[in-house]
Formats: sequence, structure tokens, C-alpha cells
Amino acid sequence: MRKNIKLTAAAAASAALALGLTACGTASDPSSAKGGSDSSKALVVAASPTPHADILNFVKDNLAEKAGLKLEVKEFTDYVLPNTATQSGQVDANFFQHKPYLDDFNKKNRTTIVPVVNVHLEPLGLYSKKLKDLKEIKAGQTIAVPNDTTNGGRALKLLSDVGLITLKDGVGSNGKLSDITDKKGLEFKELEAATVPRALNDVDAAVINGNYAIEAKLSPAADALALEKAEGNPYANFLAVKEGNEKDARVEKLTKLLNSPEVKKYIEDTYKNGAVVPAFGTVAK
Repeated sequence: MRKNIKLTAAAAASAALALGLTACGTASDPSSAKGGSDSSKALVVAASPTPHADILNFVKDNLAEKAGLKLEVKEFTDYVLPNTATQSGQVDANFFQHKPYLDDFNKKNRTTIVPVVNVHLEPLGLYSKKLKDLKEIKAGQTIAVPNDTTNGGRALKLLSDVGLITLKDGVGSNGKLSDITDKKGLEFKELEAATVPRALNDVDAAVINGNYAIEAKLSPAADALALEKAEGNPYANFLAVKEGNEKDARVEKLTKLLNSPEVKKYIEDTYKNGAVVPAFGTVAK
């Protein structure tokens, strides 16, 4: 999942207006999404470029026609517009986020986006250009972490799981820097997730999202000093729609295709470095 908010003033204003108008309406309006449930119209899906749009374009080029689905993929390079566009009906669905992020977004923005089906996981990893092993991380060194609520807490949990820091009891993946009870002499630099890979030369280590690791030519399997476990991970990325549109026939078709054996093989064949792994199934409540 990407965290790269690069909004122009006009785009931000447009998104805010659209969100403001929809927030005052009903929470569930299936007809509000572009095309409604008319299966003859293209299903428009907002997605982050990598790997989300790549996966959707594989479905579009190889599976959609046979399933009777017209699919249009629109790429976004931020974490705000895909949800506001889905809420306003400018697009029918989106594919870029995990549930902790969506829950936080809905709460803060009064949106009513809901997950439909899990597709993949992008494991968060700890990387370094200066160090070769976790044992080389010492007091006085600096680690960069994402500065957004969900990925920041996720990064701290990873560091806690591998023994680099100690967090308050019960914090889980919701921790903040203020929840660290023992930094073990380490310093932390909070950065926008998209910029963390570029800081690798300036810090001793950095926690990087899987999609940004791909873009930075890093291999989670080979390069990460520590990596999130896939099993039981709540950060699977999913297809999402505005509440009330889950039963749109086009959405149901795409749901089946995204959890198909063909997509599983595509993910495994395309991302052999472990940056993206299949994580099919129902989204946990």
C-alpha cells in the first residue's frame, strides 16, 4: 500500500468538495457509483501503480473479457483521492489499502468505504545500505520509519518483534514513538513512507513498505534485515467499494477474478523477490 500524498491545490480542493457533498448524503447509495449495477458499463477501479494496477491490468488483459467484465483501471499516486473518488462515485471501487488504514480514514473523513476481498500482502521490511545484520544495529544509530498512523505503528511493531525496541504492553501495531518504553539508544526519523527509501543513504536503517521496496529495486527476501510475517497479518490489501455497492454484479465478477488461481500464479511469478505475496480471502472484521 502506498503513502505518497502529492496533491495539487486544485486536486485537493476538488477532492474536498466531492467528499463534503457525499458526507452529507446517505451512507449507502448503490446508484451513486458510476455505472451503478449496470453490468454493460465498465467497472472503474482506482489503484496505486505498483503492484495494484499491475494486478488489475493482468485481470483486464487476460481474464475480464471471458468473465463478461469491462474493466477500467485508473492510477493514483496518493492515499487520499482513491477513497474520496470512490465515496463520490467518480470511480466504482479502489484497490490500494489495508484495513487499519481504511478504518482510520473512514473515521477521520466520515466516509463509508468497505472492503470486499483480500488480494495480497506487501510485507514491511527493515533495510540498510550500511549494515548486513540485525546484530550490527547499535545505540546511537538512526532508523527511519513511516510517519503516517498505520504504517508508523506497523513499523514500530516490527522493530519490537525483532527486539530492537520495547513498546508499552498492549500497544500492538497502533504504537507511536511516545509508546516506546526502551529505545535502546536508537534514534528515529519519521518520514513520508514514499520518501523512506531515498533516505537509506542518510540513516543507518529504514523500515520500508513492500511496494516502495519494489520501486527502490530492493528484494525483501534477499535484502531485508527483518521482514513481517505473512501469516495472520492484518495488512492485506483489498478491493474496496462504497458501502451498498458490494453486490454490484461487476464487483462480484472482479472479486472472483482477483482471488483466482491465475492471479495467484501471476503474483508469485511476477514478485519472486517476496515483495508481494497472495493473501486471498474474506477481510477480517
